[in-house]
Amino acid sequence: MKILAIDTALPAVSACVLDDEAEEAEALETIAMERGHAEALLPLIDRVMARVDGGFGGLYRVAVTVGPGSFTGLRVGVAAARAIGIACEIPVVGVSTLAALAAPLILSQKPGLVAAAIDARHGNVFFAAFGPDGRTILSPRLAPVHEAARSLGEGPVRLTGPGAPLLAQEALGLGIMAEIVSEFAAPDIEFVAKLGLLADPSSAPARPLYLKAPDAKPLDSQQIPAPAP
Repeated sequence: MKILAIDTALPAVSACVLDDEAEEAEALETIAMERGHAEALLPLIDRVMARVDGGFGGLYRVAVTVGPGSFTGLRVGVAAARAIGIACEIPVVGVSTLAALAAPLILSQKPGLVAAAIDARHGNVFFAAFGPDGRTILSPRLAPVHEAARSLGEGPVRLTGPGAPLLAQEALGLGIMAEIVSEFAAPDIEFVAKLGLLADPSSAPARPLYLKAPDAKPLDSQQIPAPAP
């Protein structure tokens, strides 16, 4: 059974198709980008699917990163995943961006916590922590960096994600044993697919997990001059 995985949550657009009996993706493509996810995603998916035996008809599930991440990126990815799910009449599941970042470290089965972090700006991070067995210890949340570091305990903690340096600096300042293992800007799309294969559609909906309000705010009526009568 094949799953199509999609990621647009962070500074990359990625898609792959993985068979549940295979270790490596049948087709995969990733493009690093800060902007332009909406324009790049569908052509990228078409290129990936063109290299898959059976095309869209061979899929049994779609997985998509649901956040935290970019507001625009999350909307683009989730909308595309849902549309493909409807067109192919297959389930769509959501995968936490933080869980996908942490998955390679969890699989290494070393002792201590694994924490994934994303820079949320203004001294804050999105983060989550997992036990060496993959059990969620701290669910995805938004917090000031110092609060996030304090919540990790005494360590050891292995850190991953683009916000790992921020969290590591604060943790080390508190005397917490912390090691940066990876600073990847976006999840490995194959791990998004693997987590998607394990997900239960009834408890892992393809719904954006924003965790905070957008930075950009609409102008109110007092800032916009009224039109002349």
